[in-house]
Amino acid sequence: MPSEAGAASAPLSAPLGIILLSDSHDRAHFAFLLASGAAALGRTVVLFATNRGCIALMAGADRLQGVEREARIESRGVAGLATLRDACLELGVRLIACEAGLRAEALDQASLLPAVEVAGVATFLSAVGPGQIVSI
Repeated sequence: MPSEAGAASAPLSAPLGIILLSDSHDRAHFAFLLASGAAALGRTVVLFATNRGCIALMAGADRLQGVEREARIESRGVAGLATLRDACLELGVRLIACEAGLRAEALDQASLLPAVEVAGVATFLSAVGPGQIVSI
């Protein structure tokens, strides 16, 4: 049976880089789900948010598009975005907000979660090195 795409070229020990471009709740939720899952397996994970995706790295998540989905999924027993973000922080996921993305969208850097660093794409690429990169 064939292996999953990319599994042979990137072992679980390779870093995982996640690029979040969107301010939609479903994409932000999945980015943090993927990040926390990989970190729970012991992988180094870097979540890089840019443009409207930076909103997911801000305190609260009430500015995300479709945020009303949060209560609905939690009522169905699915971990919400706040829970997943906390898990990522506890598991050591590196959170980076793109400096240019913040400026491009006129987002206030002071609104970011305290653990979020502001840096550019070169920092992200350097942190992931030869690992996998997924764009959400």
